[in-house]
This record gives sequence, C-alpha cells and structure tokens, in this order.
Amino acid sequence: MKLNIAHLYPDLLNLYGDRGNIQCFRKRLEWRGIECEVTQYLQGEEIDFSNIDIVLLGGGSDREQEIVCEELKKIKKGFQEYVADDGVVLAVCGGYQLLGKYYKTNTKKIEGLEILDIYTEWEPERLLRNIILESDLFATPVVGYENHGGRTYIGAHQPFGKVFYGLGNTGKGDYEGVVYKNVIATYLHGPLLPKNPHVCDYLLQKALCRKYGEDVTLAPLDDELEQKANHYIVARYSNKGNVLQETIKRHI
Repeated sequence: MKLNIAHLYPDLLNLYGDRGNIQCFRKRLEWRGIECEVTQYLQGEEIDFSNIDIVLLGGGSDREQEIVCEELKKIKKGFQEYVADDGVVLAVCGGYQLLGKYYKTNTKKIEGLEILDIYTEWEPERLLRNIILESDLFATPVVGYENHGGRTYIGAHQPFGKVFYGLGNTGKGDYEGVVYKNVIATYLHGPLLPKNPHVCDYLLQKALCRKYGEDVTLAPLDDELEQKANHYIVARYSNKGNVLQETIKRHI
C-alpha cells in the first residue's frame, strides 16, 4: 500500500511548525510498513488531484495568504471536486480560513475556495494560548496551540471539537475548527499531529479506506509517551477539570 501526500505551498504556508504534520504522516505510515510519497507544490505548479490521497494546507500571514489566494483560484475546481470525492484534507489556521468563502482582514477581503460554508473576519486582539478540545471523533482529548487574529464563523458545520480550555473559532471559548466529509480544518498549531497521534491515524485511515476499500485497518503503535504528554497538557491547562479528568482516567 502507498499514500501520496500533497503539501501545498510550503514556502508560503508553514507557520508554527505545520511542516511537522507532514513528518508525522510519513513516520506513522513507515512504522507500519506503508509506503509514503510527499510532494511539495509551489507557486505556479500544476496540481493533479487524481493522484493525491492527503492534502496539507498550512498557515501563513495575511500577506502570504493573499499570494496563495491567487494560486488557489487556478486549482479551485479541482480542489472542490477532490473534497466532494471524499479526499482527505488537513487545513491549519490560514489554510482553514482559505477553505471558506472569504477572510476579511483589516484592509481587504481575501477570497477563499468556498469548499466550506464559513467566513472569517479579522479583529485586532490575537487569540493566543494553549487549547484543549473534546471532539466527537475521538475518546482522547485534542491538544494544541492557537495563534490567530481571525474569527471564523462556521454556521451549521460540525465543529472539530468543543473547547474545554482556550478561545476557539470566535474567541468565545465554545467550539473550534470544522469537520466536513474527510476534511479537518482547525486553528491548532503545535504542530497538531505529533501532539495528537489519534488525529493523525484518523486521517490516514480515511485516506487508506478511500483508496483501498473500507476493510483496511491500521496496525496499532506504541503511543504511550504521546498519550502521557497529552494527558499532562489536559491536566495542566483544563479549567473544566472534572469532565476531562474522567476522560483521562478512561484512557491511561
């Protein structure tokens, strides 16, 4: 088995260690004996989504997002069709914003791919802190770090998770990110996947099933250290202690 991973515009969208998500994909496949090929797509290069199994769209500054916006216009139809066909996508921060209708900065409006029915508007106060989510997709909490000036409004979309510590999509501490088909879009940096191997395996499983059939399963890995790190962060930062501590006890 083999998965082809596309890293879109890493020269422009690679804030806060987003490249580490690619390394996590690669290593967790290699440890299971599954071949992995990563292709970086830069400005001006054509993208054939028919040969792609996972897409990473990372984060960038407003200026870089504006540049990428022009590139995304060229691949908009192909990207939309890829997602409609259950293509797997991890979009982080700026990448999350660019999947929506638009991102309105303090000076201009950046068009998005319109894959998600969301929009983002800039506010002067940045949302900066560690963040902990309880997601319906996972028994284990999701942890990371958020750093964004945009407030993203997701309407009727399913959120990635409920915020138990942090500020989330709009700064109100209610919900964070979006899950749509096989897309996870989120503000969580860190990078996200090494801190949350259960999220990485979820995306890998979706990609393998899409390519090889629903009966494909991932062999378990020894994630004891990763789980301990996750539990430590939850225990340290959660101000909703009772709920999350019960979650931790079930999975230690």
